[in-house]
Amino acid sequence: MSHTPRRQFGTLAPALVTPFLPDGTIDLDSAARLAKKLVDDGCDTILLSGTTGESPTTHQPEKNALTEAVKDAVGDRAFILAGAGSNDTAHAVRIAEGAQAHGADGLLVVAPYYNRPSQAGLRAHVLAIAEATDLPIMLYDIPGRTGLAFTDDTLDLLAEHPRISAVK
Repeated sequence: MSHTPRRQFGTLAPALVTPFLPDGTIDLDSAARLAKKLVDDGCDTILLSGTTGESPTTHQPEKNALTEAVKDAVGDRAFILAGAGSNDTAHAVRIAEGAQAHGADGLLVVAPYYNRPSQAGLRAHVLAIAEATDLPIMLYDIPGRTGLAFTDDTLDLLAEHPRISAVK
């Protein structure tokens, strides 16, 4: 008998834009409505706090409130994938911990941008984030934005971690 594994991260995962109110605060009601609409239309994953979601310009309390509002809006109907990227490892760990505490189901982890660490430094950065939560991780390899690519050897080593299971 053949067993088809469950798709951990879903099959259709739009990067949610982060809507703002005129005063510059996140419009949580609009974010929740947009996420519900996307899920109603067939999306089974919602990516929050990615580049499209203003990840570099929103702060921890805002990221947490956004994750919580969207999770409350869609419940278990969609996998909530939260960006946990920073060029500062300790900051990325705090983002990951906040995402888990506020309802995220998984993390999207980008290479630390601007700093351009060695591959050993990149692995240490990702593993610190992976060890900070119980959430599954999708790596985000976008060297045109970060200035650093995950090498095949680094991907092979990171794939040995039980919670690192995908690459975007």
